[in-house]
Amino acid sequence: MPREKEARVVDRILGVYNADGGIVGELKYIVGHVLGTVHCSLCDITHSPIRRKREWDALVTELGIPVDLRHLNELDEREAAAVGDSAPVVLVDRDGMLHPLLDAAALDALDGSVSAFGVAVRAALADLSRGPAPTP
Repeated sequence: MPREKEARVVDRILGVYNADGGIVGELKYIVGHVLGTVHCSLCDITHSPIRRKREWDALVTELGIPVDLRHLNELDEREAAAVGDSAPVVLVDRDGMLHPLLDAAALDALDGSVSAFGVAVRAALADLSRGPAPTP
């Protein structure tokens, strides 16, 4: 069931893979992954070696917030500027601006787990809904 409070905090979630899309991008990623020169923890969360995880699709539906997944070569200018060289990363679109929600280290710590990703996203969204900490 969608969580209305979370849906009001952000307009969308944007996950950015540390890879290019398309046949050439996918082949480069596979070769790099096998050779140990390329890694994308967001790929590990959303996909099994063969296809997108069903558990991922269920989580996206449950969150009730639009979730877009993009490869590096699929980003528009605004998205590319927000990502910089920090892929993989999960951003939120809030008040017309993109803000980091989960960085590469946080995604690595999830060890490919969709359920752990759901917990981390909900916790980060809850932090956003509370707003900035008061300054002394």
